[in-house]
Amino acid sequence: MLMPTLLVLRGLILRFANVVGPRTTVGVVLDFIEKLRNNPNQLVILSDGLQKKSYLYIDDCVDAVFCALNAFLDGNNRVDVYNVGSPDQIDVNGIAEIVVDEMNLKDVEFVHSSRVEGGRGWRGDVKFMHLSSEKLRKHGWKPKYKSEEAIRIAARILSKI
Repeated sequence: MLMPTLLVLRGLILRFANVVGPRTTVGVVLDFIEKLRNNPNQLVILSDGLQKKSYLYIDDCVDAVFCALNAFLDGNNRVDVYNVGSPDQIDVNGIAEIVVDEMNLKDVEFVHSSRVEGGRGWRGDVKFMHLSSEKLRKHGWKPKYKSEEAIRIAARILSKI
């Protein structure tokens, strides 16, 4: 009698913060740059601008993926989950100020547009988001850039494209 073969699957799950970088095609940084190119005197910001989230530069994200993969392959867990994010947050108003600065604009008027209750920018938006990446840090990963630095680098590059 043949015994059935047992197939054991393993899985690695990564939950990412907001990733930014030179090839960004969506997101708040690119949105602000496009709005300011159309009107360098005024920037419309969805909601109150106090939405606060974690941002991760793409290079740090790639490093985290490899670190998590190595930790997973070295371990025996069937499924492992890692959060990937920076240790801090930045609010949307702060992002707006950085984008304006990187575009070398002066006297830009910020206009807050309230569309959704609760201070969110749009339906389904999360007002505050901060992932703990402590588990991944225990394996030696640490982002080179905090949220503000990641936004600044991305804004600098994207504003010149």
